[in-house]
Amino acid sequence: MELTKLTIKQAHEGLTKKEFSSVDLAKAHLDKIKKIDKDLNAFLSVTEELALQQAQEADKRIKDGKATELTGIPCAIKDNILIAGQKCTAASKILENYVAPYDATVIQKLKEQGIVMLGKTNLDEFAMGSSTENSAFKITKNPRDLERVPGGSSGGSAAAVAANMACCALGSETNGSVRLPASFCGVVGLKPTYGAVSRYGLIAFGSSLDQVGPLTKSVYDAKVIFKILIGRDEMDATSTDYKFEDSDVSLKGLKIGVPREYFAKGINKDVEIIIRNSIKKAEDAGAKIVDISLPSTEYALAAYYIVATSEASANLARFDGIKYGLSVDGEDLLSVYLQSRSKGFGAEIKRRIMLGTFSLSSGYYDAYYKKAQETIRLIKDDFVNAFEKVDLIFAPVCPTPAFKIGEKTKDPLSMYLSDVLTSGSSLAGLPGLSLPVGKVDNLPVGLQIIGNHFQENKILAIAAHLEKN
Repeated sequence: MELTKLTIKQAHEGLTKKEFSSVDLAKAHLDKIKKIDKDLNAFLSVTEELALQQAQEADKRIKDGKATELTGIPCAIKDNILIAGQKCTAASKILENYVAPYDATVIQKLKEQGIVMLGKTNLDEFAMGSSTENSAFKITKNPRDLERVPGGSSGGSAAAVAANMACCALGSETNGSVRLPASFCGVVGLKPTYGAVSRYGLIAFGSSLDQVGPLTKSVYDAKVIFKILIGRDEMDATSTDYKFEDSDVSLKGLKIGVPREYFAKGINKDVEIIIRNSIKKAEDAGAKIVDISLPSTEYALAAYYIVATSEASANLARFDGIKYGLSVDGEDLLSVYLQSRSKGFGAEIKRRIMLGTFSLSSGYYDAYYKKAQETIRLIKDDFVNAFEKVDLIFAPVCPTPAFKIGEKTKDPLSMYLSDVLTSGSSLAGLPGLSLPVGKVDNLPVGLQIIGNHFQENKILAIAAHLEKN
C-alpha cells in the first residue's frame, strides 16, 4: 500500500482499522516531500516537528476512540494562512521572517479535528497572480508537466496534492485562485460562498472577495473539509451561521445552465470539446441542459481588477516597515516607509497597489471604483436571473490548459485573462468547484460547477455523480 496515494476517506479507514499509524502516514508524506519537492517547489517551509507531534497526538486520539474523519490526515497549508508559531510569508520579502502569533480560525478548526500539518505552500505574492510565478522565493512547477505552471495563486497547495505530497490542502481564492490551480493540476478545488468560511487569520488581499477553500483528491474529501471550515466566527463580521446539509440531489431532472458567453472566441477547442462532453454526460444521465446568457460577463474581469486592486492598495498599507515585517532604515519616517515597501514588495504587488490607488484617487473614484461597483450589481443580477431558470451552471474553469512557465510573465494582461471565466461568480460571491474531467495533451482540464449562494451541497452532490462516471 502506497500511503501517499490515499484519499482522506481511504486514509481514515486505514487508520481506524490500525493498518498503519498516523505517524507512518505523516512520515510517508514527509519523505515524499524530501524526495520530490526539490523539483516542484510546492512548499515554502516544511513543519516536520509540528507534523510528527500532531501525528503522535492523532494516534492517541484514535487509540482512545476519539478520532474524527480528519484525525491524522496529512494536510498542506497555503502560506497566507496563519499557524501560531510558524512562519507566514505570503510569499513576500516584506514578511520573510514573520512568525504568526495566533491561529487562523480555519487552522483552529482543523487542529480540533486532529489534522496533521505538513508545511506551508508557495503562492503568488500576497495571492496576487494566476501562475505561482510571482512568489518572491521560488516558482512552483506543475507535477503533470514540469515546464508548465500549476496555476495560481494556490499553486503550491494544488501541486502538493497532485504530486501526492499531501493528502489534502487549504488554499484561498479571491478570483479563481483555488479553481484555476485545481483545473491545471487535475485535483478537486472548492471555492465556498463568500461568508461561508471565516477569513480571520487569512492575510487579506481583497476583503470583499477572499475565501478559504480545500484542494483534494476527490469530491468526497472536499466535502469533509468544507463541512469543518464553515460557520459563524465572531472574529469575522462577514461570516455567516451556515449549516451544511447533505443533498441527495441527482442529475435526473436537474436543470444545468450553460452560459454562451463562457464558450466565446478564445477558448481552446480541445478544452471546449472536453467540457461539452461532460455536459453531454450529464444530459445522458437525465439532466436538462438550458442555454443561458450572462450578458455582463464581458465586464467582469475589468470590474474585478478595479475592485480587487483598490482593496489590495488599502489592505497592504499596513506593511509600512513599522509594525511588523521588513523594516529598512531611513533618514526620516517617510524614507522608512518608501524603502521598506520598495524593497519588500515585488513588481506585481507594486503594479496592483498603483492600479488600486489610482482607481480610488480623487477625480477618478467615480469613473473607476464606483463604476466597477455598479457593474458588479449587473453581474449579480445576471446570476439571480439565471438561477431562477437553472439549478447549477456548467462551464470551463479556464479557456486553456496550463501554460508554460514564463509564457505570460511579460504581458500582465494576458495573465489576467486566465481568470476571465471565474470573475463573474467571484464578484457575485457564489460557490464554485473545479472537477477534473479530461486531458488535453496530458494536461488536466477542470469542469467548473457554479451554484447559487450556500448551495455547496448541490454542487458537491452533482460533482460526486460525475466523478463516478
